[in-house]
Amino acid sequence: MTEKQAIYYELLVLRCRRGRRDAFEQLVRDWEKRLFYYIHKLIDDEQEAWQILQDTWVKVLVGIKKLREPRKLPSWLYTIARNTAIGHLRKKYKRQSLFEPDANVQNVEDTVNNIAFDDAQQVHFGLRKISLHHREVLTLFFLQDLAIEEIAGVLAVPPGTVKSRLYHARQALKAVLQKEAKDYE
Repeated sequence: MTEKQAIYYELLVLRCRRGRRDAFEQLVRDWEKRLFYYIHKLIDDEQEAWQILQDTWVKVLVGIKKLREPRKLPSWLYTIARNTAIGHLRKKYKRQSLFEPDANVQNVEDTVNNIAFDDAQQVHFGLRKISLHHREVLTLFFLQDLAIEEIAGVLAVPPGTVKSRLYHARQALKAVLQKEAKDYE
């Protein structure tokens, strides 16, 4: 994030805290598409994703006065969206352990390299086919451009776990895309 963006977020949050309706409307305009995209990657049903986004905005409106570091607005918004979506999934799938990481996941301390894909449609198809925790970490890192530390904050896990999940998520996505390419040959 640039210094200019950080200052913009700080001023926007301060205006929202003062109850400025135009500031909250600006916040929604700036973040609605990104948050919806993120939520929709977690929740397959579009209507449910829109409802979760609305619930997220209510929580943001109520909680913005408690945001201690306005410069951390992006990760705070993603955390609220994630928690709202997970709460929804937990209600929907009572007692299913969708959110537990694989038992055999190892921490990988290697630097995570970007994946270069030619076809965005293929990537989106592949994201729908991989597990939720893989899809979530890839969406935050590649599509929402959050740093490893910010993702760790959103997911409430150590940065090493984020790197590990990214590594395994990339492998899972590559496997899906390679299988899909073979099926079309």
